[in-house]
Amino acid sequence: MSHLGPRAEPDKRTLRRELLAVRNRLTAGDVRESAAALAVHALRLPELAHARTVAAYVSVGGEPGTAAVLDALRARGVRVLLPRLLPDDDLDWGRYDGVDALVERRRGGRMALLEPSGEPLGPAAVLEADAVLLPGLAVDARGTRLGRGGGSYDRVLARLEATGAGPALVVLLYDAEVVERIPGEPHDRPVHAVVTPSGVRRFR
Repeated sequence: MSHLGPRAEPDKRTLRRELLAVRNRLTAGDVRESAAALAVHALRLPELAHARTVAAYVSVGGEPGTAAVLDALRARGVRVLLPRLLPDDDLDWGRYDGVDALVERRRGGRMALLEPSGEPLGPAAVLEADAVLLPGLAVDARGTRLGRGGGSYDRVLARLEATGAGPALVVLLYDAEVVERIPGEPHDRPVHAVVTPSGVRRFR
């Protein structure tokens, strides 16, 4: 477990900036190598081995790569749902039908996202998931996840909680992004596990 900087509990904005700076220094080779190792551990998770529906996402830029995980799940016959960002920053969902069925969409000055081109299934489709693979920038020893700050996945997690849905919540990160502590907020919902290129850590 690593510390970023000398502060015991840096504010979220500072922590995001530091973590993104590290990711921005990764080479394409670094990302590929980490993605291959991460996929091995992720695909061994019992939560994914027994899942019929998994909500996931397409990694972009320096994010830990998800392509191998998505394709392996689909090859197993798992129904994989991918997000579509809505104008209000909530997430709709669509089925993953392979990399050729993804389209690049850019909203405003944001990073281009790869989204499913098929029929939109609605924000409530995530309620059918047996497991949800979450993007993030860090997770701490309590399972508190640090996102990018847009709030999209906070809405997803709130929707799951409000309806009593109980999928496994798994965040995909690099090893150094497992930190001692992230400043918590009342709306934070802890994840159940983190997968990194070196293995899996579970939280109570």
